[in-house]
Amino acid sequence: MKLKSLVVFFLLTLVISCNAQTSKNIKTIDALAFAEKINTTKNPQILDVRTPEEFNLEHIENAVNENWFASDFAKNVEKLDKNKAVFVYCKSGGRSKKATEKLAELGFKNIYELEGGFLKWDAAGLTKPNDKIIGMSNQEYEVLLNSDKKVLIDFYAEWCAPCKLMTPYLLKMQNNLKDKVTIIRLDADEHKTLLKNLKISTLPTLLLYESKELKWSHSGYISETDLSKQLN
Repeated sequence: MKLKSLVVFFLLTLVISCNAQTSKNIKTIDALAFAEKINTTKNPQILDVRTPEEFNLEHIENAVNENWFASDFAKNVEKLDKNKAVFVYCKSGGRSKKATEKLAELGFKNIYELEGGFLKWDAAGLTKPNDKIIGMSNQEYEVLLNSDKKVLIDFYAEWCAPCKLMTPYLLKMQNNLKDKVTIIRLDADEHKTLLKNLKISTLPTLLLYESKELKWSHSGYISETDLSKQLN
């Protein structure tokens, strides 16, 4: 039994050691540091792991697009130089975390991940100025708030894991609380101008208004119970 225990301990130690070595290849840094690293790197390899639709809408200059959800992602990234730094980002950080882990597993030596994804890049003012309104304008948004009831705006995205967890009870609340709260769900990918103007850099984001005045806000997952307390 003692020998068996020693073998198990050795194997666990080996696994932990290997994982620690892999993690050292990945550095998660904020938007400003990410931009500085790119600017000081000769011919930087910038990898956008969002969908082609997201990439075509807006992306970091000189980035290449390899969809994390694609079945051939691992095969496609093999064309990058594993010995050179690679800069990885997605929309908010969920997909890039998984992608960087896969890159480390494939043997990439120096991986930088954009903390908070493109949302944080945009919030830091690093996106090239664009006067084109994408989605709802500020004036149209103001009309949504014109109500004698409370108005809850839910900024979400189809790819956002916590958004998916919250969707069932938000839809239920839309019906059950309709007499006192108007719940409006806005797809962040379709309303990029609003996100920029409202300085939203995390999904989901909930904004609660009363008489057009912002009374409460929350970014990230929130339970049904805790949200109910804010609406009642």
